[in-house]
Amino acid sequence: MSQSAIRPIEVVIYPDGRMDTKNTSTYTGFAEKTLAMMRCKGNGPKFVKRGRVFYFQADVDDWLNAQGRHVSTAQAKHRAA
Repeated sequence: MSQSAIRPIEVVIYPDGRMDTKNTSTYTGFAEKTLAMMRCKGNGPKFVKRGRVFYFQADVDDWLNAQGRHVSTAQAKHRAA
């Protein structure tokens, strides 16, 4: 039986709290393309575009926490309506 070790995931956060799209993807678990679609639809975390797109960790954390936690997909569907 092989034991799998838990490996930390490295996320690069600039000193001012910014993360690029790749690191935000790793941080949130959403694909970069999903984050891009959320930016277009306006339903993702706040971001800034300074030549490239950046997210601030505090804004991402606020957005993640504002989504709430669900115990079932039915509950999530009901809250979205």
